[in-house]
Amino acid sequence: MKGFLKKIARGIVKTAIYIYCKIVYQVKIVGKENIPKEGPIIICGNHRSFLDPPLVEVTCGRYARFLAKEELTKNKFLGFLGIIFDAILVKRDSKEVVAIKESLKTLKNGDCLALFPEGTRNGLEKGEKVKDGAAFFAVRSGVKVIPCGIKGGKKGDWKVTITYGKPLDYSKYKGTKDKETLDKITNEIMENIICLTK
Repeated sequence: MKGFLKKIARGIVKTAIYIYCKIVYQVKIVGKENIPKEGPIIICGNHRSFLDPPLVEVTCGRYARFLAKEELTKNKFLGFLGIIFDAILVKRDSKEVVAIKESLKTLKNGDCLALFPEGTRNGLEKGEKVKDGAAFFAVRSGVKVIPCGIKGGKKGDWKVTITYGKPLDYSKYKGTKDKETLDKITNEIMENIICLTK
């Protein structure tokens, strides 16, 4: 019953967020056909603001679980969204086993895992090293990665466009633990994301 009520609440919240984004940011969705309607996928996007996770949630057309830093729960609204959308909480810069297992379980169940390789808002602009979490989950599970580029939503450019790219297949590297390979995959994913923001 609890799961059923959460599903209803999730639907209501997603509808409210979508309407808000449509009215305030005139959100335009491009490339949604690149997202498989079923089966496990990993969505990776650029991270500019607190709006990004809910924006992906309401536009991807899938039940998506986000990897989110634990500190977000300190904000009551974001903490509420984390509960509604079944966020997987992780400690920043931590290889938390529980979060990794839950993420892999999500993919094994045929659901969508979503994360931001930058690790923090505007990570590239801040000179932060791009995290290899997406690459790790891709090679561990053999699941395809859907790059996602978000642009707009800032002063002087309020209209938001979210673009989903074609799936990236790294199944040939499945099972590898080679750091150089993971870095290569991470860079390729990030390059695709950046191209989609232009």
